[in-house]
Amino acid sequence: MKRLNVLIATLVSLLFVTSGCRQPAQDTSTAWKVVGEGDMIQEQTVQHEKALAARDAMLTSLKGRLREVIGSEGPAAAISVCSKEAPQIAEKISQEHGLRIGRTSFRLRNTDNAPPAWAMQLVADRVAEPTYLTQEGKLAALLPIRMQAPCLMCHGSEDTIPPSVKGALSENYPKDQATGFQVGDLRGWFYVEVPATEGS
Repeated sequence: MKRLNVLIATLVSLLFVTSGCRQPAQDTSTAWKVVGEGDMIQEQTVQHEKALAARDAMLTSLKGRLREVIGSEGPAAAISVCSKEAPQIAEKISQEHGLRIGRTSFRLRNTDNAPPAWAMQLVADRVAEPTYLTQEGKLAALLPIRMQAPCLMCHGSEDTIPPSVKGALSENYPKDQATGFQVGDLRGWFYVEVPATEGS
């Protein structure tokens, strides 16, 4: 009987010790939560429209600048547009639209384009559809970018990338991972973070 009591006392004390060492439960109230387009409240619908408008503005600006440079200076010059001008375009659009926008991928060319924390798992899962998340009145959007034929000059397979572009890539991005794509492939995403509206 004494041995049984000692055993019970030992087990109870171990239970207290181990429960005291447990990590506190994570606060999920501040975690990002996925929200479907059809489930958005009015405020989120407005934020959603802002996110798409910013994406469209960035896409239009970037494509226009790439066409202009490729037409006048050749495809190798497109590398400098993506490396130097794209971040400036993103910053300009962020300020004009009152949000934050950028590009990311699961195969990066520029390590500065790593995904924000809220998008990391979605990027790892290679989500192929537009995905929206909400947190404390903010809305985040991850919007897929699909490969188009003109993009193969810089992101295609070995036989579609001109030698001048290969040289520029090797010089500017020795650890480049962003080649080997085909038309229609998921290349990456625009990510957009829309702040909460005042009073929300």
